[in-house]
Amino acid sequence: MIKSDNQPIADILKAIDLGKIQLPDFQRGWVWEDYRIRALIASISNGYPIGAAMFLQTGGKDIHFKYRLIEGVDKSKESVNPELLVLDGQQRNTSLFRAMWCKKPVETTDNKKKPIKRFYYIDIPKCLDTLTDRVDAIVSVPEDKRIMENIGRDVKLDLSTRELEYKEHHFPLNILFDAQEMMVWAFEYCAYHNNATQEQWTTFFKDVLMPMTKYQIPVIQVGNDVPKEAVCQVFENVNQGGVSLTVFELVTATFAASNFELRKDWDEIWKELSKNRQLYFKHIQTFTGTDFLTAITLFASYERFVQDNTRGVSCKKRDVLRLTYEEYAHYRNRMIVGIQEAIKFLKEQRVFTALDIPYSSQLIPLSVAFAYDPHLWYSGGNKNKLEQWYWCGVFGELYGGANETRYVNDIKGLMAWTKDDNVLPTTVAESNFHATRLQQLYTRNSAAYKGIMALILKEHALDFIKGSQMDFASYVEEATDIHHIFPQNYCENMKYDRAKWNSVINKTPIYARTNRIIQGAAPSKYLSSFVRNHDVKEENLNTYLASHQIDVEAIWNNDFETYFEKRRQALLDLIEKATSKTIAGRDEQPTSTDLALIDIDEINDVE
Repeated sequence: MIKSDNQPIADILKAIDLGKIQLPDFQRGWVWEDYRIRALIASISNGYPIGAAMFLQTGGKDIHFKYRLIEGVDKSKESVNPELLVLDGQQRNTSLFRAMWCKKPVETTDNKKKPIKRFYYIDIPKCLDTLTDRVDAIVSVPEDKRIMENIGRDVKLDLSTRELEYKEHHFPLNILFDAQEMMVWAFEYCAYHNNATQEQWTTFFKDVLMPMTKYQIPVIQVGNDVPKEAVCQVFENVNQGGVSLTVFELVTATFAASNFELRKDWDEIWKELSKNRQLYFKHIQTFTGTDFLTAITLFASYERFVQDNTRGVSCKKRDVLRLTYEEYAHYRNRMIVGIQEAIKFLKEQRVFTALDIPYSSQLIPLSVAFAYDPHLWYSGGNKNKLEQWYWCGVFGELYGGANETRYVNDIKGLMAWTKDDNVLPTTVAESNFHATRLQQLYTRNSAAYKGIMALILKEHALDFIKGSQMDFASYVEEATDIHHIFPQNYCENMKYDRAKWNSVINKTPIYARTNRIIQGAAPSKYLSSFVRNHDVKEENLNTYLASHQIDVEAIWNNDFETYFEKRRQALLDLIEKATSKTIAGRDEQPTSTDLALIDIDEINDVE
């Protein structure tokens, strides 16, 4: 149940102080800077709306989050069980609590994010001056309550004693909701000025302070009977302006209620997994904590299905959110083994780094397949099936969207396929690659583009000069990247069709040093340079070229059209071999309409 009404901020701040309102552990820290706090106070003093707050009622049977006190609340309240948790409004409520309720200085930052400590006041004369912007009447002062100028030599404003507050007509906001202390302050303030400020104070109290103490905000209260996935969705909806909540963070908060630190555990797991370049390379991460939880959920769900085939298999967000700590602990280590085996599999497919993985999402069912039974894939027949499934996913370009249903269908299909050759996984059955698609691939933005590069390497591609095989070690050490075979400058000078020479058909993995030697010369020229200046025998060089699916005679003759068509057919052969599926349209050329469907920026991107 969800209900809404208006509540006084006085009641909210009091509940925060008593520990009755706290934060769920997935909420990030308080980050508001000084100016935003002043602007918020100014809005309240003017009676302007500051937006709604959203609270989650505790005590539900399905929702058990670890919680923590709002910053500034006395640590003695840590033993209090909260009644409400803040879903939206943390920054505003914390700012108001620290500036207008707490007696300690507010730990905030200036506009350069430098940490500062501040107390907040209202300049009474400025506040009553209708020509003054209200935010200028809200004053923040350092912890010692002195504002200095002239490089700290002179005191601009001193509020370090009550008498100085009276003298400067500055009301301390952290006594606003303490009626007795505010009454004492008002009496002494007027007495300090021999009652000359009595009328001013009365106006200030009636028009500013009293409305502030009665100020109300809309509050939406989410009942404890609302499902956990709905809480996650609600949080994401109301936090669109900030960093969205991930499934991992929500599960972390749930496990914390069982005294298990999921974040710490994942950090330890990731410390080892990230040593694999397929998972982390050049700041590209292809497997996350959420992926790990999704994989475990899929794994657990599939095992339940194996034990009772009337139960469905699912790993949607709601299923991950329902994952229990006991399930996590049971499947954790097996899942790590599955990921490690999946990495070995990728190496065998010549996918060497995170930059080169066609679909990182495909790692989830791949890892689950290995986690369920690592030995199952030692069989030559089963290994071939797994490879076919993998490449069908890549060249069918089937793992690019929401994939939870595909994960389920594929893991069920893969396992059934190992027992019955006639039961194909969904991805194998649906995969389709048309020959005209090949010329439409221009950059790493496409999974199929990356897949082609891996297949070239899998055919034991050799460096044009060294003749060394581009294996896992040399690929990274030699700073291998994807470059043009007929160089860009040469193709532009010859006015070749850009849609051809900049496609994947004219690209291949090349060592960085070799590419520097190639530069922009005609193929016959740079090949002759290899022979003449780098002690490469021509017959060996021809072997190196052929290992990249390059027609030797055509490239030596600078015959671009013959070279292009023969390499196109050779690459299609590799795709057919990998997917075990016949490619349609091998004799067709992409039409201008086909190429027009491609983003022009992708065509013009030169690697």
